[in-house]
Amino acid sequence: MPREYPRAARLAPQLQRELTELIRDELTDPRIGQVTVTHVDCSPDLRNAKISISSFGDDAQLRVAVKVLEGAAMRLRRSLGSRLKMRYTPQLRFVADMALREGDRISVLIRAATARDKAQPAQGPVTVGPSDEPAKKD
Repeated sequence: MPREYPRAARLAPQLQRELTELIRDELTDPRIGQVTVTHVDCSPDLRNAKISISSFGDDAQLRVAVKVLEGAAMRLRRSLGSRLKMRYTPQLRFVADMALREGDRISVLIRAATARDKAQPAQGPVTVGPSDEPAKKD
């Protein structure tokens, strides 16, 4: 019977907190900017971790920040190993989290469509379905 709350799920929030502190305090590269660790996904054997990163900058700045973090992954892993008492410190893989950006883009599209609909005068009811004409019999 599988466990309801596996260790990987318990470790992910702790990794997220520790990585946020390490990135903020130990990395001084200006190309990183203001990044946020949005999600950590650990493999069941705790050997690998995928870290989703978001930023307030544009997409190009986010891609640069992810590359810089990939370059600093060994340093971050070493620091994590000293902070966390684990047998194996997971390999870190950083990816750009585009979900927030996509949500903002969709929200802007919805607001624009709503504003456009409010600006147009009402043209009467729109009927959907079969017409009101009687069916022709052959």
